[in-house]
Amino acid sequence: MSTTALHVRKDHLATTHLHTTEDGPLAAGQVRVRIDAFALTSNNITYAAFGEAMSYWQFFPTGEDGWGSIPVWGFGSVTQSLHPGVAVGERLYGYWPMASSVVLQPDRLSAERFTDAAAHRAGLPAVYNQYFRSASDALYTADTEDIQALLRPLFITSWLIDDFLQDNAFFGAKTMLLSSASSKTAYGTAFQLAQREGIEVVGLTSAPNRAFCESLGCYDRVLAYDELDGLAADTPCVYIDFAGSGALRHAVHTRFTDLKYSASIGGTHVEQLAAGGAGKHTPGPRATLFFAPAQIKKRTAEWGGPEFGRRMVAAWHAFIAKVTKPEAPWLRAEHHDGAAAVEAAYAAVLAGKGDPRTGHILSLAKGKPTV
Repeated sequence: MSTTALHVRKDHLATTHLHTTEDGPLAAGQVRVRIDAFALTSNNITYAAFGEAMSYWQFFPTGEDGWGSIPVWGFGSVTQSLHPGVAVGERLYGYWPMASSVVLQPDRLSAERFTDAAAHRAGLPAVYNQYFRSASDALYTADTEDIQALLRPLFITSWLIDDFLQDNAFFGAKTMLLSSASSKTAYGTAFQLAQREGIEVVGLTSAPNRAFCESLGCYDRVLAYDELDGLAADTPCVYIDFAGSGALRHAVHTRFTDLKYSASIGGTHVEQLAAGGAGKHTPGPRATLFFAPAQIKKRTAEWGGPEFGRRMVAAWHAFIAKVTKPEAPWLRAEHHDGAAAVEAAYAAVLAGKGDPRTGHILSLAKGKPTV
């Protein structure tokens, strides 16, 4: 058997190639997982853009100098196991390379999850090293795997952004400005913020995506990027930047004289992210990168793990009920199977093209799992 992976140039994300290696024997305690399907969103492009700065390239080293494997979220099935606690056929949700299979070293097993104890991941954020066992996963439902792959990691970030803002009393502002308002992480955040009494949620988006954002019902108002003057310049506000556009950040910081806080989440404008962005010398507060694992660590310490999980699961189910409402779904999955289709889908997502209602589900595995 062999494993096929999509590798990208770390210094030029548009350059890709497929890399195939023969599968070697497992060591004691290891399992091989077939990666059945994974989501590809602008969030994954952010991982690549910050690959060096935030160690995302280290999760799945390629062994090829200058080339990286972008981490993605999705589902896999155990096809081989030399670990007594993990059975062949088990379904897992977690963090994968863009590949057809991967070898894990399960450790710290519970009924709900385990950790990959591979030595090269030991110093990386623990939240990315956990694999959830679908049979006991409180967020899992078999009929929503596509939606889970697409939205689960993004919504957890959205939920944590909302919690972080509330935890800081919204920095004394009542108006939240969200760029790239049509993106999944942005509208997940807006969904949470809309439930906060007295908070105005303003979406900033490109003109073609304005109607989509308005249709969601979680923004109090939606402005095109060239309509910042639709808000009074002295409005006390917080900027939550999902776009990563230096030019937009500069415009927002310049326009709003009472900007209380500027949060950088990631970015859909990868060409600016990869270059470090423009707008470094902007007026107002310094843009601060939001790092979700830090808020997870803080809240887990304050609330305890079980309570953290209970709150997050409740929020997730409420969000999914809204997103998948049959009469007006926010998202539909589009599948891309096979090497050529995966490469094409990656190029489209990297370029920021497509309908915001479409979510991309990819697979490099051949056929269905045989376990």
